[in-house]
Amino acid sequence: TMKLFADGSMGAGSALISQPYPGDESNYGLAIYEPEELNRLICEIDAAGLQIAVHAIGDVANQQVLNAFELARNKNGNQPTRHRIEHAQMVQSQDVERFAALGVIASVQPSHAIDDMRWAEKRIGADLIKDAYRVQSFRDAGVTVVFGTDWPVEPLNPLLGIYAAVTREAIGGGPENGWQPHEKMNLANAIESYTLLPAFAEFSENLKGSLVPGKLADLQVLENNIFEIEPAGWLETKVLLTMVDGKITWREGRI
Repeated sequence: TMKLFADGSMGAGSALISQPYPGDESNYGLAIYEPEELNRLICEIDAAGLQIAVHAIGDVANQQVLNAFELARNKNGNQPTRHRIEHAQMVQSQDVERFAALGVIASVQPSHAIDDMRWAEKRIGADLIKDAYRVQSFRDAGVTVVFGTDWPVEPLNPLLGIYAAVTREAIGGGPENGWQPHEKMNLANAIESYTLLPAFAEFSENLKGSLVPGKLADLQVLENNIFEIEPAGWLETKVLLTMVDGKITWREGRI
């Protein structure tokens, strides 16, 4: 996989957005590449048969990356590359449909939403926040959604990401019913976005990502059945055992 960066970050005011940052009317963020250069790079990498992962936070950055992926498809043919956009943090409604149409994977980190919700609307404004931190709306549109942690920016614990995707609440709880509750995902789908779908994203869905005969026995044993306890309990649930390819690599209380 070849990774590119299309813009900066929301917190730093360098995510490339369609409206100026409130209080900084001349700032629309930072484009790492001019569109022509981004198009050239993505077309050449795609033609070489490599998978592409592009960091894109702002709505304009995501739009420009989608434009480049579409151009590469038209120029090089529809290859099974499973390109993805990392973060995909602000995506306009019409571009959600383009993710699906182009087969672009949305690689998102749910814990960003429950961390950034404290300041995100103030940072980008009430209009743009409506298109930010999508999860369920991607899935509803037929987009493949894969989860990660963005460690070390966020904690490595995937149970935190699952909690964030399902509840859209802070670690201590609230807001009531979750922030942007229409973006909440159910638990089974959140687990799939941490297991089988990431395997799909790296062309490994026939090797790992689910517990079926013939695949690697990559698994964890939790002390609680998270389908049977309240979400707050997920964050306190311990991992009792980790297995990789059928071999125990960690057990609680042992080194």
